Amino acid sequence: MSEPHITVVGLGSGDADQMTLGVWRRLQQAARVYVRTEQHPAITLLKEHQLAYTSFDSVYEQHDTFPEVYEAIAATLLLGAQSSQGEVVYAVPGHPMVAERTVQLLRERCTDAGVQLDIIGGESFLDQAFIRLGIDPIEGFALLDAAELQPAMLQPRVHTIIGQIYDAFTASDVKLALMERYPDDFEVVIGHALGVAGEEQIIRVPLYELDRTPGFGNLSLLFVPRTTEDAVLNRSFDRLHEIVTILRSPEGCPWDREQTHSSIRKNFIEELYEALEAIDNDDPDGMREEFGDVILQVMLHSQMEEETGAFTVYDVIETLNEKLLFRHPHVFGASSATDADEALGNWEQMKAEEKERNGTAASRQSQLDGIPPDLPALLKAYKLQKKAAKVGFDWDDLGPVLDKIQEELSELREAIASKDELEQVGELGDLLFAVVNAARFIHADPEEALTMTNRKFKSRFAYIEEQLRINNKTFDQTDLTEMDRWWEEAKRQ
Repeated sequence: MSEPHITVVGLGSGDADQMTLGVWRRLQQAARVYVRTEQHPAITLLKEHQLAYTSFDSVYEQHDTFPEVYEAIAATLLLGAQSSQGEVVYAVPGHPMVAERTVQLLRERCTDAGVQLDIIGGESFLDQAFIRLGIDPIEGFALLDAAELQPAMLQPRVHTIIGQIYDAFTASDVKLALMERYPDDFEVVIGHALGVAGEEQIIRVPLYELDRTPGFGNLSLLFVPRTTEDAVLNRSFDRLHEIVTILRSPEGCPWDREQTHSSIRKNFIEELYEALEAIDNDDPDGMREEFGDVILQVMLHSQMEEETGAFTVYDVIETLNEKLLFRHPHVFGASSATDADEALGNWEQMKAEEKERNGTAASRQSQLDGIPPDLPALLKAYKLQKKAAKVGFDWDDLGPVLDKIQEELSELREAIASKDELEQVGELGDLLFAVVNAARFIHADPEEALTMTNRKFKSRFAYIEEQLRINNKTFDQTDLTEMDRWWEEAKRQ
């Protein structure tokens, strides 16, 4: 009794003329032939020679997803080979090793199932694509599956062929993914039945019309030509890294070359505050620009370190990705979090474990270590108090906190009465520190609270200026009583 045996053969990408002689002979000699689908031009040859075969087309109708279909086909083939104790020939469109998930499943499972697997190649749809679309893959080439397509997979500098576009719905998903990297009017090429006489269609369309073009089916693909257009490349992180590298190079910008970490340190802070202003103003266009300026600072500082061999910006990204994965076990691990508080608890726990693992926790001598020295004073006070509270140095409720504010206010009054300027500054600081503590107890960020009040003051003062303009007055021609009346009007509005 012979060993169970599956031979996978490729029918070629088009009509029977593209099938190899070796595959044709194997089909003629086979006792049992399965074909993944009858929807292929080469099947006509089997019918003309009255070769019996079993098609898996009905399996597609029995299952809701392609993975289920492929699992069912692989299971049927394995069972057929084992039960017959002989050879089963399985014919697939194109080349068996190009975009054939059923073949990959067989390669994974045949050995454990005691089934011998042989694969005989055939002309793939890529062969005809290279010929009919004029593609030289040595220029750079990527083959992608429409069902798995993500914007991160796209590489505009290389030719890209996207297969498995069976219908308009899939074409729509492909279009949306491509639009993340390419302009809406970027020209793409649709290929239907390439190399099949009388059926071939090559259609050039702007990207936005991709899913509005009829004719998608089993023999369809999409060709996205490689490009060096700025409109495309400028949407990639690699292009940003390339630009910054050039700017810092001997052939780059003299000003950029001269900068050091210290010389542009203040720029980092300024750009952050400009980004915060855009956020506070709910200004999407401003955010888009200012976020870019913040990223530029990261790129410049990283490039300086790349030039010394310390690290690159890709190391920065790797460290960040690893941190995000590690500190979110409720998303990427086995833990769970039902609300934001549990998620924050997971984050803090993993952060502590990370510091312990890296040895940074042991190097800190105080519970208050680890707070950046250049934080704004209100935010720094807030973080100092939070750290102290974690080890029990805190009041139990808000009452004593408010009493402390009253106490510090009284001491400030006394310092003012004493006319001791140094003491006044100290007592003012104590009062502000106590107010920050109250903010912490009511779960308010003191920086955000003061920012809101600043905006409110600016808006009401602008109302006073508007009233002066309406009344044809200047500040020299008014007094506090009149300005206070307008201030109250602004409050009511």
